[in-house]
Amino acid sequence: MPIIKILPHPECCPQGAEISAPAGTSICEALLENHIAIEHACDMSCACTTCHVIVREGFSSLNELDENEEDLLDRAWGLEPQSRLSCQAILAQTDLVVEIPRYSINHAKENH
Repeated sequence: MPIIKILPHPECCPQGAEISAPAGTSICEALLENHIAIEHACDMSCACTTCHVIVREGFSSLNELDENEEDLLDRAWGLEPQSRLSCQAILAQTDLVVEIPRYSINHAKENH
């Protein structure tokens, strides 16, 4: 099982963490199953950007982005070349290092 190292995040994971999850699992599912409360306002249906993560190591091992994910990522706060929507990024057998951005655009949470 691949290991996911989550870099410290002030709200979701203040101390950082290392978790494992089976290949074929999305990063978002792996985080949630390990009690790391990443936002996922659209219930992992690839309709928002709240679960945006930056994959610092292991990016190339993930499944390819589809057009819908690419379009949504253009709206994500703090977009970087290794950005993915964690609900769409599927684990292979490679370990990852993941950063959860400090801010996400969540209109429901922000009362819009």
